[in-house]
Amino acid sequence: MSASGLSVPNEPIIPFIEGDGTGPDIWKSSVRVFDAAVAKAYGGKRKIHWQEVYAGEKSFNKFNNWLPDDTLTAFRTHLVGIKGPLSTPTGGGIRSLNVALRQLLDLYVCLRPVRWFKGVPSPVKRPQDCDMVIFRENCEDIYAGIEFKQGTPEAEKFLSMLKEAFPKEAGKIRFPASSGFGIKPVSKEGSERLIRSAIQYALREKRRSVTLVHKGNIMKFTEGAFKDWGYALATREFRDSVVTERESWILGNIEANASVSSEANAKMIEPGYDMMTSDQKAKLVAEVEGVVKAIGNTHGGGKWKSKLMIKDSIADITLQQVLTRTKDFDVVATMNLNGDYLSDALAAQVGGIGIAPGANINYTTGHAIFEATHGTAPKYANLDQVNPGSVILSGEMMLRYMGWTEAADLIVKGMDGAISAKTVTYDFERLMKAEGEANVTKVKCSEFGEAVVKGMG
Repeated sequence: MSASGLSVPNEPIIPFIEGDGTGPDIWKSSVRVFDAAVAKAYGGKRKIHWQEVYAGEKSFNKFNNWLPDDTLTAFRTHLVGIKGPLSTPTGGGIRSLNVALRQLLDLYVCLRPVRWFKGVPSPVKRPQDCDMVIFRENCEDIYAGIEFKQGTPEAEKFLSMLKEAFPKEAGKIRFPASSGFGIKPVSKEGSERLIRSAIQYALREKRRSVTLVHKGNIMKFTEGAFKDWGYALATREFRDSVVTERESWILGNIEANASVSSEANAKMIEPGYDMMTSDQKAKLVAEVEGVVKAIGNTHGGGKWKSKLMIKDSIADITLQQVLTRTKDFDVVATMNLNGDYLSDALAAQVGGIGIAPGANINYTTGHAIFEATHGTAPKYANLDQVNPGSVILSGEMMLRYMGWTEAADLIVKGMDGAISAKTVTYDFERLMKAEGEANVTKVKCSEFGEAVVKGMG
């Protein structure tokens, strides 16, 4: 990683974790696709050297260690890596190996693109409308893991501290003696670096908008602050390239009526204007005049329409509108827990978690781990049955991140080819037949990988 970005040699070493449960089957199928795509795209001039590293059950059985230091060293050294699904250790210690890797390597972006492949069964009428990229903050929020179990000395101590230092807040707890407690840290630095990455991605990929998804109407100083910090960063660091949704209303009103007064403009952007106090009205009018003064020349006259739109949406209504108004969403930046809900809900629209790719990235250091987003499915282990699509598409993301776009495009072409030919694993075969599809060919995990390679042409 340098100031100019990631520099990738023609023959990089990439560490991989095979994964638990169905991981070995999936990896064998996926790596066949990766190698074929690279070979076809570059005619032997580029090649990946795969280095196996260990985590999860295989690591525990081999080294009596769920996450060896050597694994972390490999990812730190080589920057880019990929992994299959990992088991969560039972008992104490590491809560989640996936979360541990993200936090130890400070992989603050969980990147989850959501797109539909033609022919994949979907529960919605127009799955093709779903083309979103989720930037989920990876290291803060509930996943920071600050919790106190009900009935423990730690919970009692925390409650006593609340009563002593914050009696008003402690009074809001309905059943204090039987409550567990959790702390939700959301920092300005953590929020800004996530939102900055989302905006940079959207500009680079020529996307239409970035939506800040939050529950700031209730959690004003965490999720609400996330939204406020996001707007402030967007207009401070990317002023020439972005317009906020609210600014677009103000400028649009002027374009519709050049003689509109600041007060009339304010009334149009705020339906409750007439019920406001005098101070609130004055503040709103000042906002209108401030926007015109600041960006009227650079963004007015319709020029804002070519800018990246920055807007926000409450989390609960977002989960509804990604179904009812899918095209309104493009790039989404959100906190950890909201992103967890949202990315899995969106995956269901385009074929399920079995085909959903993911990545964990630090855009500052260049470190990135690409991963399957589903679980280990141990009852299907070593049966060569499961869909390897999640890891295959995570590898496609990895190649694109490395700048090997020709190979990445071949993988997308191959997936399109296999699915369009109705050559699919048992999960898609079942769904396709339930929808009345004919001539569906059920194949093994390994055979699906071969079908993807064939689909490359």
